[in-house]
Amino acid sequence: MPRQLGDLEDAVMTRVWQWNRPVTVREVLEDLQQERSIAYTTVMTVMDNLHQKGWVRREVDGRAYRYTAVSTRAAYSAALMNEAWSHSDNPAAALVAFFGMMSPEQREALQDAMRIILPDLAGPSGAPAGEAGDAPADEPADEGGRTGEHDGATAAGPAGGNDGERGGDPAGEAPGEASGTTAGDPADGAGAETGR
Repeated sequence: MPRQLGDLEDAVMTRVWQWNRPVTVREVLEDLQQERSIAYTTVMTVMDNLHQKGWVRREVDGRAYRYTAVSTRAAYSAALMNEAWSHSDNPAAALVAFFGMMSPEQREALQDAMRIILPDLAGPSGAPAGEAGDAPADEPADEGGRTGEHDGATAAGPAGGNDGERGGDPAGEAPGEASGTTAGDPADGAGAETGR
């Protein structure tokens, strides 16, 4: 299970995620020192702890290590949201409350994500079902908003498959391919347990 990163861990991981390349303790230290006074050994300890917890991998480069993120910030955030939601005694109410707290920008991002994972919710013009581009009132539409003959296609998509046949991923990628995560990703709860 993911555990929320501490303040300094988050500051370090933010840099590792943003730079999206192998980084040294010295590079992270110099960037952190622009906003706070901090010792080399403190940053080194935090990065070693992140390695032990499975958040970063490291390779020897001369006399130093270069650290690389194991997962993305998005995967980490998603795992935290899932963890919080899974502990609710009323998941539907928790989602309604969460959606109520969202800014307009966050709601737009959610709608974009829903269009990606559930493309059949959009009508022919890309508008959500029930809006412009839907069937005329005298012609009934099926669950996917389609009318008339479907030439074999189902509501699950043009290939006629359902999520079970595609492995449940929207674009047909292998697990971990779309988000860049791996099977040992600590953000999905499958990472190393050391130090947690």
